Amino acid sequence: MPRAPALRLWCCGCNAEVAPRLTDGREIYPHRDDLASLPFWRCDACRNFVGCHHKTKDRTRPLGCIPTPEVKNARQHIHRILDPIWKAGRMPRGKVYAQIASRLGVEEYHTAEIRSVEEARRVYRAVREIAQEIA
Repeated sequence: MPRAPALRLWCCGCNAEVAPRLTDGREIYPHRDDLASLPFWRCDACRNFVGCHHKTKDRTRPLGCIPTPEVKNARQHIHRILDPIWKAGRMPRGKVYAQIASRLGVEEYHTAEIRSVEEARRVYRAVREIAQEIA
């Protein structure tokens, strides 16, 4: 039987597709016992990592590309504006994401696929516009 191809992910730190290593929270967050058993994909070249869809059947499926700390911070900043829009019922989540995609000129949008701080800035502007329009 042929072997499945190794997982390849975009690494924002290496600015390239890499073959990450599956590890767990004991390595990524050694001070957080509550995260010890969770799966993570780590790029050994730059030491950045991404979490997984651990609450699903495919618990080692990566959440997105491997961010740098700066990209991760930018993504979190976007979510602080984005999430209250759909959580408060001001607009359905899918519609918010569709509007972001439309404003960015892409077919589909997901925050976990942001690859650079510059890209995050474009997303941030789009999210701010949406928030202002529905305020």
